Amino acid sequence: MTCVRRGALAGVLALALAAAGLLAAAVASGAGPLSPLTTTGGTGTTTTVGTTAPEPVIAAGVSIGGVPVGGLTSADAYDAVNQSFSQPLVILIRSHRLAPQPAQLGAVARIGEAVARAGSALPGAQVPLAVSVNAARVRAYVGVVAKRFDVQPVDAQLFLRNLRPWIAKPVVGLKLYRARAEAAIAGALRANKHGPLHLRQKAIPPATTRTNFGPVIVIRRGSNRLNLYRGMRPWRVFPVATGQAIYPTPLGRFRIVVKWRNPWWYPPSSPWAAGLKPIPPGPGNPLGTRWMGLSAPGVGIHGTPDAASIGYSASHGCIRMRIPDAEWLFRQVRIGTTVFIVSA
Repeated sequence: MTCVRRGALAGVLALALAAAGLLAAAVASGAGPLSPLTTTGGTGTTTTVGTTAPEPVIAAGVSIGGVPVGGLTSADAYDAVNQSFSQPLVILIRSHRLAPQPAQLGAVARIGEAVARAGSALPGAQVPLAVSVNAARVRAYVGVVAKRFDVQPVDAQLFLRNLRPWIAKPVVGLKLYRARAEAAIAGALRANKHGPLHLRQKAIPPATTRTNFGPVIVIRRGSNRLNLYRGMRPWRVFPVATGQAIYPTPLGRFRIVVKWRNPWWYPPSSPWAAGLKPIPPGPGNPLGTRWMGLSAPGVGIHGTPDAASIGYSASHGCIRMRIPDAEWLFRQVRIGTTVFIVSA
């Protein structure tokens, strides 16, 4: 029995020595101790490694503000929506193209909230993208656009060509529909739409055109004729008397500034009128029954009781007409009517 115990002890000792040899060999080779997940068998070693769970993705067919995000992670979905929202809004006005950034218009999208809702949405869900728009910023931008593209109307302009009136064509004005533009821009931003967005302008007609220009008078001093035009169209011709050589009727462009019925005559501050007294309305009044004063000081178109002077250079600078002619002309012209006086 003693021999058996000695043999068993010798076996245990041999196993201990073998294990110590293996450990020494492992240390010598630079390897660490074998882990609990490491097994050996034969000549090879097998190691079991732990794995990380994949990041969850958004359900198939889900969109945020019209941007497809199905199958994307939350981070990728955020980037996709942000990239879409940051695209410029294309605006067209007449033949011009504008492209402001949403941030320039004061638009802010709550993308994080939308992505969080998309993460728990059912397949095919359409998740809205909440967008806040700064109305003051949009209004200011529309104001800048209006200042750039609005056109002020220009009235028809009158000139004298070849001794006849010539009226340049007017310019129709254009004015942006500002309220409509502001609403359209804000709506596009909130819907994450990028245009093109057409902004409209309304036409502003000029006050004065070729059609409604009114009467124009051309007085030919050399031939003692008053030509009346409807705009550019000849209307009537009247014989008149103009100024003497010593008191010539002034040449130039003037306008009618006053119209008086049955006027008084007051002596002007001139040597030829020295000592004369005012004359009330009546048959002997040198102004007849109508006075159309011009912007040339002291000069006007008027009737005269001296019909024999018509056709001659006989006045002290005014334009005389027969009394019935002056009364008819008085009814046709208005304050502001242009009067050209030429030397022909």
